[in-house]
Amino acid sequence: MAEEKKLVKVTIDNITIQVEAGTSILMAARSIGGDVVPPAMCYYSKLKGSGGKCRTCLVEVSKGSDADPRPMPKLVASCRTNVMDGMEVKSITSEKVLDARKGVVEFLLINHPLDCPICDQAGECHLQDLSYEHGTDATRYEFPRRTFEKHDIGPYIQLHMTRCILCYRCVYVADQVSNRREHGILDRGEHSEIATYIEEALDSDFIGNVIDVCPVGALTDRTFRFKNRVWFTKPLDAHRDCPKCSGKVNLWMRGDEVFRVTARKDQWGEVIEWICNECRFDKKKASDWIVEGLTKVNRHSVISANKYKKMQKPDETIVKVMDGRKPKLLMDIHRVSEVNRPEIELGQIMGPPIGEVYDGNEADLSKKGEDSK
Repeated sequence: MAEEKKLVKVTIDNITIQVEAGTSILMAARSIGGDVVPPAMCYYSKLKGSGGKCRTCLVEVSKGSDADPRPMPKLVASCRTNVMDGMEVKSITSEKVLDARKGVVEFLLINHPLDCPICDQAGECHLQDLSYEHGTDATRYEFPRRTFEKHDIGPYIQLHMTRCILCYRCVYVADQVSNRREHGILDRGEHSEIATYIEEALDSDFIGNVIDVCPVGALTDRTFRFKNRVWFTKPLDAHRDCPKCSGKVNLWMRGDEVFRVTARKDQWGEVIEWICNECRFDKKKASDWIVEGLTKVNRHSVISANKYKKMQKPDETIVKVMDGRKPKLLMDIHRVSEVNRPEIELGQIMGPPIGEVYDGNEADLSKKGEDSK
């Protein structure tokens, strides 16, 4: 008879849930979803040993457990701290946490170049999202930034070390997906860099996955560099019979042309299944694949702009965080704009606002809403 798994109770931002013992605070928050989830730039659930390096997931533990209710004296990394029965955690409800995240973002951006206008990662960059949500509008850093020469590490991957935030994800991929441990970080402190050690691991059939796990634009696909912007392409779920991997990928197409192939990712931006180099770099024709349909994209992503009527809407947790109180509106957009019909909530419609939102009849709009469910 299978042994029953012990469940513990944890409260995160006034939302109480039960999770298995040994679950990290970050994974417990992900089971809640929404704004409660701390950002994570280095943690990757599928890579052993990841986490604890970027410090963006810091949270405040206001109650350790029912057995020991004392609060933890300092902010803790939620990806490395397991929940205890009765633990109470503050994420977005803590001023100390929000202030700490601003400081961490400022440190991450100290040496990061302003490459967004030319970076291939723009539009799907986790550092962009992090700096937008938790960063400041200016920097206090006035000293020369560290720079590195960009170089090709193999025929398919280019390393732009100046953009690297040393999350170590690519090191873990090369270690755990390839068969040899000839990779790593050279030097220490500000001089640390991913260098020649990782080049020795590039003969692996799965080394292209370092591109997918990189949260910034430090590792890019040479076959896709400067060819297009991700928001101009359309992501499609597709698969093929591959003897090396599952063959389940995302095709990024514009018209009939396949610009790049990537592994499928979950809502946290983590790869679901690793794919081989043949699928990623060699199969660049639509005829090579069986297309399943449009990829579900978070509606807050710029990639979803003007593409979908059926989008994956994130869970809204703000009412639960505020103990059932609804947020106070600073103004009524219907009264200010006098554009859209007052009975229509733009945030509730499925897909982009179309003409019927402004001047169509209510029956047609409600019917379309039911069809899109």
